[in-house]
Amino acid sequence: MLIGEVARRSGVSTRMLRHYDALGLVRPTGRTTGGYREYSAEDVRRIFHVESLRSLGLSLQQIGRALEDPDFTPSALVGDLIRWTEDRLARDRELLERLRAIDASAPAGWQDVLRVVALMQGLDSTSAARRQQAVLTRQEGAPGPAELLAGALLAEDDPHVAGALRWALARSGGDGVAALAAGVRAPDVDVRRRAVLAVTAMAGAPGATEVLADALGDPDTAVRGHAALALGRRGVTAAVPALVAMVVDGSHDVDAAEVLGALSRDPGCADRITTALEGELAAPTADSATRIRLAQALVELSGSTAQEVLRRLAHDDDRAVALVASAFVGVLDERSAGDRSDAET
Repeated sequence: MLIGEVARRSGVSTRMLRHYDALGLVRPTGRTTGGYREYSAEDVRRIFHVESLRSLGLSLQQIGRALEDPDFTPSALVGDLIRWTEDRLARDRELLERLRAIDASAPAGWQDVLRVVALMQGLDSTSAARRQQAVLTRQEGAPGPAELLAGALLAEDDPHVAGALRWALARSGGDGVAALAAGVRAPDVDVRRRAVLAVTAMAGAPGATEVLADALGDPDTAVRGHAALALGRRGVTAAVPALVAMVVDGSHDVDAAEVLGALSRDPGCADRITTALEGELAAPTADSATRIRLAQALVELSGSTAQEVLRRLAHDDDRAVALVASAFVGVLDERSAGDRSDAET
């Protein structure tokens, strides 16, 4: 079969058939008396074999190795194809994310595009110092794309770079909250911690309160604690149970007690907080150190109910707890005397 007929039947151009011949992929078995290429049935089958492998994405060089290596099995070929395809998809996804980041920045001109590209290149650096510099340098001009910064933060394990990214996100006007919300629900606890810390720095942004409220149910104490402190400081009473738990556990208990004290200025919340602390005092699992922390939290609260609980604790069977409570009662009495003196004058 001559080359023209093979081209018509196979759909492969005569130019490509000559290229296959030059590469040694498909060499015609014979030649006519006039010197023309003559393909056998086996040659044509090999052409279809080459085309099938090309359709899977293999290069001509890879096809040549596959056809000539007797140990090259179909399963090995398919395995290689899977790996190459996954790598290509990963590169395509990375490119897509980069393009979306540039689009999200609403570039007004090529200078804006180049600045975003420079930021992305800096964030891809293996040097933590270079990544931090990329964030801080960008911020001298204008806030970076929030989604890009949020994605970089969730993957960043260097505390200094993460701090710079949190600062940059806080200047983004809250646009990164949605991207960080996915991080708060991530399976990796380190990612959740980074995400919730960033959201706390943006606590006033739209949607931040809802994201932090969801984090109150996180199984990790650090995630719950960051969310509870941020919400409590914004007057969200839903944080009270988590704040009380922080006092019990001794996890940032001083900060938690201060926030509980601020929340107790609302008379409707003061009794709720006092009741919660009093319940923990009576818990059979509460040891001496825990009860002392609870007493310290009671000092921060407004209202007479908390003072009454402290006065009862001054006569507690646990001497250490009684001594601490007595000292706190004395502080409260001095504070009340000072308040009365100021009122009289």
